[in-house]
Amino acid sequence: MILWLNPVTGVSGDMLLGALLGLGAPLDEVRAAVESTGLPGWRLRAERVQVDGIAATRAVVEVEDTSTERHAAELLDRVRQARPEPVADLAAAAVRAIAEVEGALHDRHPDEVHLHEIGGLDTVVDTVGVAAALHALGVTAVHSAPLALGSGTVRCAHGVLPAPAPATSRLLRGAAVVGTDLPGETVTPTGAALLAAAGTAYVPPPAMVVRETAHGAGTRRFPQRPNVLSATLGEPLTAEPAEPMVVLECNVDDVTGELLGHVLDRALRAGAADAWTTPSTTKKSRPAHVLHVLCHPHQEARLAELVLAETGSLGVRSQPVTRRALPRRTTTVTVEGHEIRIKHGPWHAKPEHDDVAAAAEALGLPLRTVAARALRELHS
Repeated sequence: MILWLNPVTGVSGDMLLGALLGLGAPLDEVRAAVESTGLPGWRLRAERVQVDGIAATRAVVEVEDTSTERHAAELLDRVRQARPEPVADLAAAAVRAIAEVEGALHDRHPDEVHLHEIGGLDTVVDTVGVAAALHALGVTAVHSAPLALGSGTVRCAHGVLPAPAPATSRLLRGAAVVGTDLPGETVTPTGAALLAAAGTAYVPPPAMVVRETAHGAGTRRFPQRPNVLSATLGEPLTAEPAEPMVVLECNVDDVTGELLGHVLDRALRAGAADAWTTPSTTKKSRPAHVLHVLCHPHQEARLAELVLAETGSLGVRSQPVTRRALPRRTTTVTVEGHEIRIKHGPWHAKPEHDDVAAAAEALGLPLRTVAARALRELHS
């Protein structure tokens, strides 16, 4: 899925989270991801509000510990505990970007940086919440119109500074921006860091089939325009552009089939795009397998460590590749009380095997019978 944003009044972590919840990201899944960090004393709810006549969703984050000064390493350790792992990766990338920028500004190592306004525990909820919402919606690409920057000054722990603040300006490197007469800070460090971590492309709206639209509400009020973040979720009309990927490989000739299956399962649960084995013959004519893991470049180091740890191999190869994927979506049908997901491609639809197998076992029916019924329900 493609997410396109139109930030005419800027962007913040809570505005982005509100927009994603408005698009249909399940609040329970977002809460579960935050809960997995072990964060104490927090609450998250979604409120439907009217902002100058525009219906919007406000993400309300409350934490019992309201102190806003912490070392960046503390927040980073917390978000890294989030599950599933792709959520932790994106949230950690956002927090790490903030720490690196603050470190550069103050000539400190990122782990030693003392955060002020963005050192609160609500930053954990914002970053993990947005990452979880993107994951739940199946967003594979984030596109945005230029970010609207505020003018004047902003007051922070270091005094009165020009808007945008220095940390935000550095986080916006590579982003498209446009100046406005909106007063103060319109793009927050958390908002800028999340967009950077998501690999946001600043382009016009892409060719897509619109599936949902929503607005995320900000807390400030502007006389000139409603303070909302417009978000559109859609499917690409054609195959996605080729995206850079990495294939990890290693030869194994001394592991069991059970262990190979375990490694494949772990790699997929850790966020790999695909994982498989091929039979091979290694030196000394030994029968063996080649283990392959397809992943995004930012996952390479972590998944390589996983493969080495699980297989006991002394090395792993990596090679850059490109992948071109056709658009797809998922719907759900019910067969005698059992929900079965249907995967739709451009030319055909196919029931999800795990769902069909579970329903077939529960109903005492052959697998093919349940799959056929699911397709009949789809077309009925």
